[in-house]
Amino acid sequence: MKTLRVLAMTAAVLAVTGTAMAEDQVVMTDEGVGTFSFFKPFGVRVEGGTTGYGGALVYSASPKADVVIGYNGGSVSWSGDLDVNGVKYDLEMDNNTTYINAQLRPFANSFHVALGVGYTDNEYSVTGRPDGEGFYRIDGEKFNVSEVGTLTGKMSYKNDIVPYVGVGFSPAITTRFGLFGQVGAYYTGNPEVTLVGSNASAAAADAIANERRKIAEDDKYEWLPVAKLGATLRF
Repeated sequence: MKTLRVLAMTAAVLAVTGTAMAEDQVVMTDEGVGTFSFFKPFGVRVEGGTTGYGGALVYSASPKADVVIGYNGGSVSWSGDLDVNGVKYDLEMDNNTTYINAQLRPFANSFHVALGVGYTDNEYSVTGRPDGEGFYRIDGEKFNVSEVGTLTGKMSYKNDIVPYVGVGFSPAITTRFGLFGQVGAYYTGNPEVTLVGSNASAAAADAIANERRKIAEDDKYEWLPVAKLGATLRF
């Protein structure tokens, strides 16, 4: 069934882009008047960001539409930057996302809107960091490190086919080379969440369980944010 869904969604994305035209067209770009050449409709892109790093194949179906098939993966670590309900965490991201998008340029310039689908298999591991006084504040309560131990957790988006929407800019620097930036989000639904303390007292364990439930049911975690930068080479 998932294969059928991927094929159906892929067909829908391709249909949005329309049919390729057979001759060059003069279009307005941010840098002025330029020529869109259908003799160089293909491109390759390297990119990196919050969903990892990787690349994509780009096909320009018209001056106002691209079809993009790409992959982002790899591990990314952040130290102490993630704040969830007052607790600071070190974050380790294990990314694995394949996607197909239609990039629509309504003004035939570098601005685009991206619509598509992704196949996500991403997992995020966290390790809590106590505050400067040696305490965790969990579920509105204050616990000494000795009452919690090491606070660890995981949040995962497993094997899901999910819709994507984003906006970005892809300015051409030369006829072959261009830059790329995009922000958006996948709608994933609530993730699977675990959160435990290695040496938790009964009171701390209850607070940790309540905190895990809050995170698992919080609407804001139904969206997987995306921010990435890259460069494109056309040929």
